[in-house]
Amino acid sequence: MTQPADPTHRQYLEALQRLGPERRLLKAFELSEMTRALFWSGLCRRFPNLSEAERKAIYLERLAKCHNRNY
Repeated sequence: MTQPADPTHRQYLEALQRLGPERRLLKAFELSEMTRALFWSGLCRRFPNLSEAERKAIYLERLAKCHNRNY
């Protein structure tokens, strides 16, 4: 695996490598939750006139496109 050119990204990866397995797993969960929150926030800004139920339907539909794919 090649190292990224961005020194900040490289430092971030090095910091992750210093964490133990449990802490890395917790960090992965934290980042996943943050990503979902940002995704939801973006939908709220993009579709301000939709009801929460309508936004949730879009949210779930788009998440389903990302899951269970054979890459």
